[in-house]
Amino acid sequence: MNQDYGQINTAKANFDEIYVMDDPRSYYSVLGGLDYLIPDVAEPVIRQVLAAKTSGGKRPIVLDVGCSYGINAAVHRFPLTFDKLRRRYARREMVESSSDDLLRLDANYFAAWPDRGVAGFIGLDVSEPAIRYAKSVGLILDGVVADLEESELSSDAARIVSRADVILSTGCIGYLGEATFRRLLAQMKRRPWVISFVLRMFPFDRIAQALSDFGYVTEHLDGVSFIQRRFRTRDEFDHTLQTLAALGKDTQGLEGEGLYHADFYISRPAPKKRRNCRSVSS
Repeated sequence: MNQDYGQINTAKANFDEIYVMDDPRSYYSVLGGLDYLIPDVAEPVIRQVLAAKTSGGKRPIVLDVGCSYGINAAVHRFPLTFDKLRRRYARREMVESSSDDLLRLDANYFAAWPDRGVAGFIGLDVSEPAIRYAKSVGLILDGVVADLEESELSSDAARIVSRADVILSTGCIGYLGEATFRRLLAQMKRRPWVISFVLRMFPFDRIAQALSDFGYVTEHLDGVSFIQRRFRTRDEFDHTLQTLAALGKDTQGLEGEGLYHADFYISRPAPKKRRNCRSVSS
């Protein structure tokens, strides 16, 4: 993670404890209590991009970077929302279940829904329990446990990620930066599109430069942002507003209302210009 991100993260809430569990109950409980919305609000955009990427009837493969327990795959593939899943795990019988029983129940639960997705998913995360869960219940086809800010991919991991037609991130940028994208793209036999939802307080220029070095052009969707969640503490709120002010970004009607907002970027090897988009200079 670059130094700028580290400084910005000093007052950001730490959720490490919810990613080390064998199942996602804490994940849904804690983030659900903060009105975590980004999987749901990002999904229609992701679906449109994936539909544009699909060609010849071939179902693209999405590498979900920072996939946690497979929420992006769940809301893309099935008629589910984050809140619907949160309420499922809050039921008394689910709270009282063992992790082994929960994995069995969840595998059956997801298998019972019609798969309406236009893509299959593979996952990348630093959390081994989260990857294990997402794969065990059938949300992802395969998964890689790695911290690409600190180390290279193993040969087996490189083989898995090289299948990707699209690289997706909906909340991990800020915890990781350009090093991860450089290491991923170095393993790709073809050039996947890159979809990034990035909290407005995290500059994207270094990642855009890394992508540019691999022949990508990055575009930013102007005039719209995507709600991630509510702030957890007053310190998190105040620090975020100060950071955005230092970046010259207006928070009125956005973070000033108590909600994190994310920008949308798409990076492609040779994209056509789209209305309401602008290129991000490298």
